[in-house]
Amino acid sequence: MPIAGNMLSATTESVDPNTSGWAAKLNCTISKGTGGRNGDGTLRLSSLAAGEMQARTVASYPVEAGVEYEAFSDASGVTVPDRIGIQWLTAVNAEISISWSLTTLTASASWHRIAVADLAPAGAVAARVIVSAMTPAGSGVISHFENVYFGLPLRTTGNLLAFNTESMERDLSGWAVEANCSIARQVPMVQFAVGFYLGGGHMLAATVTANGDAAVRVAEKPAATAGVEYVAYAYLTPPTSGSTVWVELRFYDAADVQLQATRANLAAPGTGVYRQKVSAPAPASTAYAVLAAGITSGTAAQVFRVDGAVIMPAPKFREGSVVPYADGSFERDTAGWTVISGVAALARLTPWGTDFLDSSYAMTVTSSTATTSVVRSAVFPIGDAAGLAFTAEYGMKVVSGGFNLTRTIRWYDTSGTFLSASSSSSAAVPSPNWWLLSSQFIAPASAARAAIEWTLAATSPSSVLRVDRVALWQSLPITEVTKSDSSAYVTLTLRELTVDSTITVWRIGAGGSRSLVRGANGLIEGEPVLSDVLVIEDYEAPLGQSVSYYAEARNSSNVVISTRVSASITLAPGNVQYGWLKDPGNPLRNLRVMIAKGPDWQRAVTQTVHRVRGAKMPVILTDVRGGLEGDLVVYTQDDTERTRLHWLLDPNSVLLWQAAPGFGVDDMYVSVGQVSETRGGGVATDPFRTWTLPLTEVAQPTTVGVASSAGRTGYDVLAENATGFTVLTRYATGEDLLFGRRQV
Repeated sequence: MPIAGNMLSATTESVDPNTSGWAAKLNCTISKGTGGRNGDGTLRLSSLAAGEMQARTVASYPVEAGVEYEAFSDASGVTVPDRIGIQWLTAVNAEISISWSLTTLTASASWHRIAVADLAPAGAVAARVIVSAMTPAGSGVISHFENVYFGLPLRTTGNLLAFNTESMERDLSGWAVEANCSIARQVPMVQFAVGFYLGGGHMLAATVTANGDAAVRVAEKPAATAGVEYVAYAYLTPPTSGSTVWVELRFYDAADVQLQATRANLAAPGTGVYRQKVSAPAPASTAYAVLAAGITSGTAAQVFRVDGAVIMPAPKFREGSVVPYADGSFERDTAGWTVISGVAALARLTPWGTDFLDSSYAMTVTSSTATTSVVRSAVFPIGDAAGLAFTAEYGMKVVSGGFNLTRTIRWYDTSGTFLSASSSSSAAVPSPNWWLLSSQFIAPASAARAAIEWTLAATSPSSVLRVDRVALWQSLPITEVTKSDSSAYVTLTLRELTVDSTITVWRIGAGGSRSLVRGANGLIEGEPVLSDVLVIEDYEAPLGQSVSYYAEARNSSNVVISTRVSASITLAPGNVQYGWLKDPGNPLRNLRVMIAKGPDWQRAVTQTVHRVRGAKMPVILTDVRGGLEGDLVVYTQDDTERTRLHWLLDPNSVLLWQAAPGFGVDDMYVSVGQVSETRGGGVATDPFRTWTLPLTEVAQPTTVGVASSAGRTGYDVLAENATGFTVLTRYATGEDLLFGRRQV
């Protein structure tokens, strides 16, 4: 799949099926190589003589001076290091300058990421991407490039930090030395997954000045809110596998007084690149958050590296879970979990990446004897919970021995006084592999806090259990439908889905007919499940007809793992004198209009009549008959409706026309031809307008996705834009701002 937001064509990006998007620029010939990851093709550079060789994109791409752009590529060169550049051009394609990345530290035949970002200089109206292999010793030296991107910077959605602080692809202005080191940028040869575009390229390299602790920190101060739990992480490269490198999340008040610092050490298995997370709730009086990274007891001249820095609100494993991220994922330690009784020992599983359900670590519960231990979480606030159902869920994996598990929720009042406990019967933890186990209980009167407790009876000495992805949340229907008659749509909510499965969702209509439902990427058929909750707003549900929804989830082997059926629901058609014109891809534009006159339909046909001399009957050659065509006449009653109808029609998208049932008009997708807007016969100030909309029936669009903010929040707007004026210049409308559609 092409890289989202890439200005380059799919052929130029992947070098498939040919090299037509590229041209030799310096000291090389180009051809299509093989062995790529984004498709098999690669851009193969072969040197003509000793010296640097370069290739560039054939096309140039429009840019605006002062705006930041990013270019990256995957590269492979056996004998020479490589780099990437952005060539800035004038209106007549004259070169202004080239923004080059640093050269990779060494050559590498393994695919590795090279990247650069910069602000377009004054006078730049276009740009090209240049890839370069440095100083081959002679002719016939080969380097490969593929998976190439050019466009606006790609950053982690929700990150409080600016792109350059996260990535360091432009410079180190987003970072500062805190103690005992110097910093520079380097491009080590790092291979990330082919579809992961938020890491690689430049990394911050901190060189320890003298023996001892050393640290760096972000220089910017992103705003944070007291009471909100945040997670911070960075990709770290330790100088040795035994080095203690770490990330730290800090909170400060408005007077720059540090209120809290939470550190997580990386348990590195080697000297590669490893993501280390840390999380904490922001304390009272918090004004901003900071991420720091460092090394404990470093040796002079040692180098540790940092990349992909992120601070963001902490995720939840289940919608509404009250378990803090630290207590559910164990990325720092075992958080608030304790052994209440018995011989069990708790620890964070190390080293990094050994086994986990989330991120990089899990918690281990080790029982040295075949006895019973009780393990309990911290106490979590659950609000006024009396009489409400709560679900506790956790991933467990038996590594050795075995355990019989009794699942319990302990209830407390607002002051923390214990009220009662709700428990399940004892049952064996299933084995082998990871299992998601859950239990549901009703909170008693006065319950306002809760803790999760496990009674673990080891069935043999040296029994070991791993735990990850712990959650506790108020139980809600796993399938729920609601409606908005005023806006004519149905909301379908699917909860407790399995992340990394795929899902298909159908609307079930009269007589059991099935229609795929539209999501952010088009009709939802085999879409990846990225969250445990999927909320669909179905604007194409019919008016006045009972519908329900059926969803089917499949695993990576394409085996059905779950199905859901919703209750039935009916959208009220409202005043039958009105109908709806809807844009499937932009439901914000949908408009209910008064109908003046429904279409008198025609159905065109292409045919040729041949009259044979001497024969009474002609020979007719004909195609199939086309869809409906006719003029729909509607009214707008004021200037607001008139403006909204223009707004709906302006993109000239395929629209959905819906009338109330009983008028003999089925819902249909239409293309609108040349529109006429006429005034009434009254006074000149009369806002009433009559519109004639020529409609042609067309097929339902399948790949049009419902416009979505894709997780964008005000944090992203603050991180991406320095001032309000920047927002005004980058986004033409509030809708563009909401959906992240930058104009420049």
